[in-house]
Amino acid sequence: MNEVSDWKISKWPFLLGNAVLVAAAVAVIWKAAHPISQSEMLIATSVVTLGALLGCLPFILEYRAVKKLIEVNAVTTVAEQLHNLKTYSAQISTATDQWARVQEITKGDAEKTAAAAKEISGHMAAEVSEFKEFQAKMNDSERAALRLEVEKFRRGEAEWLQVVTRILDNIFALHNAAVRTGQPELAEQIGQFQNACRDAARRVGVTPFAAATGEKFDGQKHRAHGVENPPAEAGIAETLAPGITFQGRLIRPALVRLQSAPPPVEAPEKNEEEKVVAPAADELPL
Repeated sequence: MNEVSDWKISKWPFLLGNAVLVAAAVAVIWKAAHPISQSEMLIATSVVTLGALLGCLPFILEYRAVKKLIEVNAVTTVAEQLHNLKTYSAQISTATDQWARVQEITKGDAEKTAAAAKEISGHMAAEVSEFKEFQAKMNDSERAALRLEVEKFRRGEAEWLQVVTRILDNIFALHNAAVRTGQPELAEQIGQFQNACRDAARRVGVTPFAAATGEKFDGQKHRAHGVENPPAEAGIAETLAPGITFQGRLIRPALVRLQSAPPPVEAPEKNEEEKVVAPAADELPL
């Protein structure tokens, strides 16, 4: 009964009655004597009007029925919505009650969880602090070990540098002695040996240097033998011991004899070999 088709009215009886009344009005006018009297005109008009009302009646009734149907459907829809609203309200109330119960149940668990999280955080902070202390101790021990190794390396470097320097000094003194013998071949051989030793020393950063005869005295690179305050324009007569540089840094200046200083007089015996004179250790500090 909620469908529009169920509320429709059969229109053919009303239309048939309308047609009959119109036909009656036509018959009255057709059979009446002419001119038509007012009474006959009134009867025909009344019959036609009645037929028209009879023809419009089913449409009016159907319109009212459809209107009623719409009102009924609207009321039904509102009732259903109200029922659904009540159902939703009940569901919301149930959900609210359940949420309240869940909050009550989980309140204690949340407090326990927060306490456990704080405890874990405290353990983690303690572990981090212990790890930092351990790392600091390890770093201190590693730095101490590295410092000890560096000191050992420096001591070893100073020792082998002193050994190489002494060897180069002895080779230089040997070459000077070979030159003084007056034998060119011997001096050349010793010179080649000295150059080979110096090349080997340069590979580890040790570079010996000697002052040329007549070179101007330089207080930074040279040290005068037996003269504390040499003159500014003094020239170099000979080199007694070569200077040493290590990796471009001056380790020891060259020990030289100045031209103004008189050379020491030696009286070598005839047929006696010349001794190889090397500078004293206290005159050649590293």
